[in-house]
Amino acid sequence: MGLRAVLFDIDDTLFSTTQFAKVARRNAVRAMVQIGLDLPEEVVLKELEEVLAEFSSNYDHHFDQLLRRLRPKALENLNPALIVAAGVAAYHDTKFRELKPFEDAIPLLAALRAAGVITGVITHGWTTKQAEKIVRLGLVPHLSSRAVFISDQLGISKPNPKIYALALRDLGLAANEAMYVGDSPSHDITPPKSLGMKAVWAKRASRFHPGVGDAIPDHVVESFDELRTILREQHGLAV
Repeated sequence: MGLRAVLFDIDDTLFSTTQFAKVARRNAVRAMVQIGLDLPEEVVLKELEEVLAEFSSNYDHHFDQLLRRLRPKALENLNPALIVAAGVAAYHDTKFRELKPFEDAIPLLAALRAAGVITGVITHGWTTKQAEKIVRLGLVPHLSSRAVFISDQLGISKPNPKIYALALRDLGLAANEAMYVGDSPSHDITPPKSLGMKAVWAKRASRFHPGVGDAIPDHVVESFDELRTILREQHGLAV
């Protein structure tokens, strides 16, 4: 049977998470310095990167830990909550301005939906954060209502192939009727391929390279215009 569904990763696939995070963190640090954090931006930014590496990007108190580590003299005369608030506000302001999908993402999703194809996401992360991204990126109208799968919400984390198997089961799909598109060979290519799904490596914003034991993707693309051509010419979809 032909493809009935195309499912996507979100981060560094539908938008450049890595680039957005760099800009948002820089803006947060700048705001903290402007309000009174008496250290050079580069020093603060480097320490923030260490906090992120140690506590993970899903931790909720990065800026609090940052101030505990830096122990700036400014805290003698300024409430640390104000410095943290400045960083948080600047980070969220960056979300409002700059959190956008790749220009060719929505047109592809819309074309797939118009062609009667199930469109959805299988994403790794905390439920609230990933759901917020889906909303802010304007994806909701272009996704099938039952096809949003978030690892934290499901209790299954990538790269466990069970998260892909669950999506197939919930959508009533055979593995060979579904394609998954993602940026990580180990998390987005190897697991769905192990079930018999088609898998596409989206390289545009990927920070990853195939490792030993990673499966070979069915397709490798730099843009969704390339993927649209593949879907039309090799899979017979009217997109």
